[in-house]
Amino acid sequence: MAEAEPGILEVRSYFVRGRNALLVRANFEPLYIDYYLHLADHGLRYTGAQDEMMKDTMAALVLHLASRPHDEGAGWTLNFQEPPMNLFVTGCTRPSQVTGRVFTEDVKKFDNNIFIAQVIRSGQMVRQSMVEFDGKNVFKAVEDFYWQSEQRLGRLFRYDEEDLVMITAQPDCDEAWLKSLTDEDIRKLDTKETLSLLETRPYVWKCGCSVQRLYPLLGRLARNDLKDAFGDDEIITLTCPRCGARYRASREQFEAWQAAHGEAQLD
Repeated sequence: MAEAEPGILEVRSYFVRGRNALLVRANFEPLYIDYYLHLADHGLRYTGAQDEMMKDTMAALVLHLASRPHDEGAGWTLNFQEPPMNLFVTGCTRPSQVTGRVFTEDVKKFDNNIFIAQVIRSGQMVRQSMVEFDGKNVFKAVEDFYWQSEQRLGRLFRYDEEDLVMITAQPDCDEAWLKSLTDEDIRKLDTKETLSLLETRPYVWKCGCSVQRLYPLLGRLARNDLKDAFGDDEIITLTCPRCGARYRASREQFEAWQAAHGEAQLD
Protein backbone atom coordinates (compact mmCIF):
# COMPACT_ATOMS: atom_id res chain seq x y z
CA MET A 1 0.00 0.00 0.00
CA ALA A 2 1.36 3.41 -0.95
CA GLU A 3 2.16 5.76 1.89
CA ALA A 4 -0.40 8.55 2.24
CA GLU A 5 0.73 12.04 1.34
CA PRO A 6 1.30 14.10 4.49
CA GLY A 7 -0.94 17.04 5.23
CA ILE A 8 0.65 20.40 4.56
CA LEU A 9 0.83 22.90 7.39
CA GLU A 10 1.08 26.53 6.27
CA VAL A 11 2.86 28.99 8.55
CA ARG A 12 2.29 32.69 7.86
CA SER A 13 4.81 35.34 8.90
CA TYR A 14 3.90 38.97 9.54
CA PHE A 15 5.81 42.08 10.50
CA VAL A 16 4.05 44.04 13.24
CA ARG A 17 4.50 47.63 12.13
CA GLY A 18 5.28 50.19 14.76
CA ARG A 19 6.25 47.44 17.21
CA ASN A 20 9.23 45.99 15.30
CA ALA A 21 8.23 42.41 16.00
CA LEU A 22 7.85 39.29 13.87
CA LEU A 23 4.62 37.31 14.23
CA VAL A 24 4.35 33.73 12.94
CA ARG A 25 1.08 31.82 13.07
CA ALA A 26 -0.39 28.47 12.00
CA ASN A 27 -3.29 26.12 12.58
CA PHE A 28 -1.54 22.86 13.42
CA GLU A 29 -4.37 20.43 12.67
CA PRO A 30 -2.69 18.93 9.54
CA LEU A 31 0.55 18.29 11.42
CA TYR A 32 -1.22 16.81 14.44
CA ILE A 33 -3.27 14.44 12.25
CA ASP A 34 -0.14 12.98 10.66
CA TYR A 35 1.56 12.82 14.05
CA TYR A 36 -1.34 10.72 15.38
CA LEU A 37 -1.31 8.51 12.28
CA HIS A 38 2.41 7.94 12.89
CA LEU A 39 1.76 6.91 16.50
CA ALA A 40 -0.98 4.50 15.39
CA ASP A 41 1.10 3.01 12.56
CA HIS A 42 3.98 2.16 14.90
CA GLY A 43 2.05 1.25 18.04
CA LEU A 44 3.41 4.19 20.03
CA ARG A 45 1.47 5.26 23.11
CA TYR A 46 2.02 8.39 25.17
CA THR A 47 0.10 9.55 28.21
CA GLY A 48 -2.29 12.45 27.79
CA ALA A 49 0.16 14.86 29.42
CA GLN A 50 3.09 13.59 27.32
CA ASP A 51 1.02 13.92 24.15
CA GLU A 52 0.00 17.54 24.84
CA MET A 53 3.55 18.52 25.74
CA MET A 54 4.88 16.82 22.62
CA LYS A 55 2.43 18.69 20.38
CA ASP A 56 3.31 22.02 22.01
CA THR A 57 7.03 21.33 21.52
CA MET A 58 6.55 20.45 17.85
CA ALA A 59 4.43 23.53 17.27
CA ALA A 60 6.94 25.81 18.97
CA LEU A 61 9.78 24.39 16.88
CA VAL A 62 7.87 24.90 13.63
CA LEU A 63 7.04 28.51 14.51
CA HIS A 64 10.69 29.03 15.45
CA LEU A 65 11.89 27.56 12.13
CA ALA A 66 9.45 29.75 10.20
CA SER A 67 11.04 32.83 11.77
CA ARG A 68 14.59 31.74 10.87
CA PRO A 69 16.59 31.62 7.58
CA HIS A 70 15.45 29.05 5.03
CA ASP A 71 18.68 27.04 5.23
CA GLU A 72 18.60 26.64 9.01
CA GLY A 73 17.54 23.49 10.82
CA ALA A 74 17.18 22.83 14.53
CA GLY A 75 16.90 20.04 17.06
CA TRP A 76 15.48 20.60 20.53
CA THR A 77 15.56 18.30 23.55
CA LEU A 78 13.54 19.34 26.58
CA ASN A 79 14.79 17.31 29.53
CA PHE A 80 12.39 17.02 32.47
CA GLN A 81 13.45 15.56 35.81
CA GLU A 82 10.15 14.87 37.59
CA PRO A 83 9.14 12.49 36.19
CA PRO A 84 12.17 11.76 33.96
CA MET A 85 11.29 12.48 30.32
CA ASN A 86 12.85 13.91 27.18
CA LEU A 87 10.82 15.61 24.49
CA PHE A 88 12.83 15.56 21.26
CA VAL A 89 11.86 17.46 18.11
CA THR A 90 13.83 18.29 15.00
CA GLY A 91 13.09 19.96 11.72
CA CYS A 92 14.15 22.23 8.90
CA THR A 93 12.63 24.47 6.24
CA ARG A 94 14.49 22.99 3.24
CA PRO A 95 13.15 20.31 3.10
CA SER A 96 10.16 21.59 5.07
CA GLN A 97 9.60 18.81 7.59
CA VAL A 98 9.48 18.16 11.33
CA THR A 99 9.46 15.05 13.49
CA GLY A 100 10.09 13.98 17.06
CA ARG A 101 9.34 11.58 19.88
CA VAL A 102 9.05 11.13 23.65
CA PHE A 103 11.75 9.33 25.65
CA THR A 104 10.94 7.94 29.11
CA GLU A 105 13.77 5.40 29.48
CA ASP A 106 17.48 6.07 30.08
CA VAL A 107 16.79 9.78 30.57
CA LYS A 108 19.91 11.62 31.71
CA LYS A 109 19.63 13.17 35.16
CA PHE A 110 20.45 16.83 35.79
CA ASP A 111 19.93 19.03 38.83
CA ASN A 112 17.28 21.01 36.93
CA ASN A 113 15.23 20.78 33.75
CA ILE A 114 17.47 21.43 30.74
CA PHE A 115 16.65 22.82 27.28
CA ILE A 116 19.24 21.61 24.75
CA ALA A 117 19.16 23.26 21.33
CA GLN A 118 21.22 22.44 18.27
CA VAL A 119 21.31 24.70 15.22
CA ILE A 120 22.32 23.36 11.82
CA ARG A 121 23.03 25.72 8.93
CA SER A 122 24.54 25.10 5.51
CA GLY A 123 28.33 25.37 5.52
CA GLN A 124 28.58 25.99 9.26
CA MET A 125 29.47 23.94 12.31
CA VAL A 126 26.59 22.66 14.43
CA ARG A 127 25.97 25.07 17.31
CA GLN A 128 24.62 23.87 20.65
CA SER A 129 23.30 25.73 23.66
CA MET A 130 21.88 24.54 26.99
CA VAL A 131 19.70 26.53 29.37
CA GLU A 132 17.84 25.63 32.54
CA PHE A 133 14.11 26.08 32.96
CA ASP A 134 11.49 25.44 35.64
CA GLY A 135 8.15 23.64 35.56
CA LYS A 136 6.39 21.65 32.84
CA ASN A 137 5.01 24.46 30.67
CA VAL A 138 6.60 23.94 27.25
CA PHE A 139 5.79 27.45 26.00
CA LYS A 140 7.40 28.98 29.09
CA ALA A 141 10.47 26.77 28.54
CA VAL A 142 10.78 28.02 24.95
CA GLU A 143 10.39 31.62 26.10
CA ASP A 144 13.15 31.06 28.68
CA PHE A 145 15.33 29.60 25.93
CA TYR A 146 14.78 32.69 23.77
CA TRP A 147 15.67 35.03 26.61
CA GLN A 148 18.74 33.13 27.80
CA SER A 149 20.16 31.72 24.56
CA GLU A 150 18.77 33.92 21.77
CA GLN A 151 19.06 36.91 24.11
CA ARG A 152 15.80 38.45 22.95
CA LEU A 153 12.14 38.22 23.77
CA GLY A 154 10.07 35.44 22.26
CA ARG A 155 6.44 34.87 23.27
CA LEU A 156 4.07 31.98 22.49
CA PHE A 157 0.30 32.25 22.53
CA ARG A 158 -2.69 29.95 22.05
CA TYR A 159 -5.16 31.73 19.78
CA ASP A 160 -7.24 28.57 19.77
CA GLU A 161 -6.64 24.93 20.65
CA GLU A 162 -4.66 24.20 17.46
CA ASP A 163 -4.08 27.78 16.25
CA LEU A 164 -0.81 29.01 17.76
CA VAL A 165 1.16 32.24 17.52
CA MET A 166 4.78 33.19 18.21
CA ILE A 167 6.00 36.78 18.37
CA THR A 168 9.71 37.51 18.54
CA ALA A 169 11.50 40.78 19.13
CA GLN A 170 13.35 42.39 16.23
CA PRO A 171 15.80 45.32 16.50
CA ASP A 172 14.19 48.31 18.29
CA CYS A 173 11.21 46.19 19.34
CA ASP A 174 8.63 47.66 21.69
CA GLU A 175 9.52 45.17 24.41
CA ALA A 176 7.12 46.61 26.99
CA TRP A 177 4.25 45.96 24.56
CA LEU A 178 5.50 42.43 23.79
CA LYS A 179 5.91 41.57 27.48
CA SER A 180 2.37 42.75 28.26
CA LEU A 181 0.56 40.67 25.61
CA THR A 182 -1.95 37.99 26.66
CA ASP A 183 -3.80 35.28 24.76
CA GLU A 184 -6.85 37.57 24.71
CA ASP A 185 -4.77 40.40 23.22
CA ILE A 186 -3.61 38.07 20.45
CA ARG A 187 -7.22 37.34 19.43
CA LYS A 188 -7.73 41.08 18.82
CA LEU A 189 -4.27 41.90 17.54
CA ASP A 190 -5.21 42.32 13.86
CA THR A 191 -7.77 44.99 14.83
CA LYS A 192 -5.29 46.96 16.94
CA GLU A 193 -2.00 46.56 15.07
CA THR A 194 -0.88 46.79 11.45
CA LEU A 195 0.30 43.39 10.24
CA SER A 196 2.20 43.07 6.95
CA LEU A 197 2.34 39.56 5.46
CA LEU A 198 5.96 38.64 4.68
CA GLU A 199 5.76 35.03 3.51
CA THR A 200 4.09 31.65 3.88
CA ARG A 201 6.09 28.49 4.50
CA PRO A 202 4.81 24.89 4.27
CA TYR A 203 5.77 22.13 6.73
CA VAL A 204 4.89 18.44 7.01
CA TRP A 205 5.30 15.73 9.62
CA LYS A 206 8.04 13.53 8.18
CA CYS A 207 11.14 11.77 9.46
CA GLY A 208 12.35 10.06 6.30
CA CYS A 209 13.54 6.99 8.19
CA SER A 210 13.41 3.44 6.84
CA VAL A 211 14.75 0.07 7.86
CA GLN A 212 17.63 0.53 5.39
CA ARG A 213 18.57 3.84 6.97
CA LEU A 214 18.68 2.21 10.40
CA TYR A 215 21.06 -0.58 9.34
CA PRO A 216 24.16 1.63 9.93
CA LEU A 217 23.10 2.05 13.58
CA LEU A 218 22.92 -1.72 13.92
CA GLY A 219 26.17 -2.13 12.03
CA ARG A 220 28.04 0.07 14.51
CA LEU A 221 27.46 -2.44 17.31
CA ALA A 222 30.45 -4.48 18.40
CA ARG A 223 30.42 -7.98 16.91
CA ASN A 224 29.41 -9.69 20.17
CA ASP A 225 26.73 -7.07 20.85
CA LEU A 226 25.38 -7.59 17.36
CA LYS A 227 25.15 -11.36 17.89
CA ASP A 228 23.38 -10.76 21.18
CA ALA A 229 20.93 -8.37 19.50
CA PHE A 230 19.71 -11.09 17.16
CA GLY A 231 20.24 -14.03 19.53
CA ASP A 232 18.52 -17.07 18.12
CA ASP A 233 15.95 -14.99 16.26
CA GLU A 234 15.88 -14.31 12.55
CA ILE A 235 13.97 -11.05 13.05
CA ILE A 236 14.94 -7.98 15.08
CA THR A 237 12.99 -4.80 15.79
CA LEU A 238 14.79 -1.53 15.05
CA THR A 239 13.57 1.77 16.51
CA CYS A 240 14.24 5.12 14.86
CA PRO A 241 15.95 7.45 17.37
CA ARG A 242 14.29 10.51 15.80
CA CYS A 243 10.62 9.56 15.58
CA GLY A 244 10.28 6.22 17.41
CA ALA A 245 9.16 4.32 14.30
CA ARG A 246 9.58 0.55 14.63
CA TYR A 247 10.82 -1.68 11.81
CA ARG A 248 11.25 -5.45 11.61
CA ALA A 249 14.53 -6.46 10.01
CA SER A 250 15.55 -10.01 9.14
CA ARG A 251 19.02 -11.37 9.73
CA GLU A 252 19.20 -12.30 6.03
CA GLN A 253 18.36 -8.76 4.89
CA PHE A 254 20.83 -7.21 7.31
CA GLU A 255 23.64 -9.56 6.27
CA ALA A 256 22.93 -8.72 2.63
CA TRP A 257 23.30 -5.04 3.52
CA GLN A 258 26.56 -5.78 5.36
CA ALA A 259 27.92 -7.65 2.36
CA ALA A 260 26.97 -4.81 0.01
CA HIS A 261 28.80 -2.36 2.26
CA GLY A 262 31.91 -4.51 2.73
CA GLU A 263 31.27 -5.40 6.37
CA ALA A 264 31.78 -8.82 7.97
CA GLN A 265 28.67 -10.91 8.40
CA LEU A 266 27.45 -12.55 11.58
CA ASP A 267 28.66 -16.08 12.25
